[in-house]
Amino acid sequence: MELRVDGRRVFAATGGQPFDPDRAPVVLLHGAGMDHTVWQLQTRWLAHHGRAVLAVDLPGHGASEGPPLQTIDDLARWTVALLDAAGAKTAALAGHSMGAMIALATAALAPDRVRALALLGVTPEMPVHPDMLAAARAGESLASELMCAWGFGARAQLGGHRAPGLWMVTGGLRLIGRADPAALAADLAACSAWKGALDAAGAVRAPAMLILGSDDKMTPASRAKPLAAKIAGARVTTIAGAGHMMMIERPDETLTALAQVV
Repeated sequence: MELRVDGRRVFAATGGQPFDPDRAPVVLLHGAGMDHTVWQLQTRWLAHHGRAVLAVDLPGHGASEGPPLQTIDDLARWTVALLDAAGAKTAALAGHSMGAMIALATAALAPDRVRALALLGVTPEMPVHPDMLAAARAGESLASELMCAWGFGARAQLGGHRAPGLWMVTGGLRLIGRADPAALAADLAACSAWKGALDAAGAVRAPAMLILGSDDKMTPASRAKPLAAKIAGARVTTIAGAGHMMMIERPDETLTALAQVV
């Protein structure tokens, strides 16, 4: 599905069902340097179980027109504009990593537009290692290599893909490697710079769940506690054995958690 947001083309996968804004909309927001395909297993199930799904490519990512936006707050304003373009009065937001920051900022910016919130792989701050940021800005493969080395859990590093013969880490390298280097660099810089998570969490009024990986090295589950404590009534689900990329590593467990809140 294509939309026009702020005058630019935006692509969103709908899970094989026509998007109906009156049918419990869910917006899925991907992480840094990624695109809508990280949600492919969850997207289809949600779309066939009562939700209207928009798994979006953020500006400058995947099939969406650029340029990439530079701050989490700009991306939150863009998300509200996306809801307007889709004709959705309200939506559940599910975000992974940078997408979780965007979802959180959007819920604080426009609380009347967000009916539920799922935050995956999130901590109050997400500092980016200077070497990774420098590699991203230079368009070097080291950036995607570091992201996959730190982003996938121990089991995923060795195997465990649901499809025999496929390796999750190689898939991650190809996904991030095909991203526009300018978009990846902008994403990482935006994550590192945003310090508004705890303030935004205090403003959330929607039902919320944090979905965390027990083996996540990028956003360790233990560091999410202050964020969960700031969101009134927030629930926390920790997926055993999952790293940062839980949607790929543990798709069924991630979906089970998502379905409880979105």
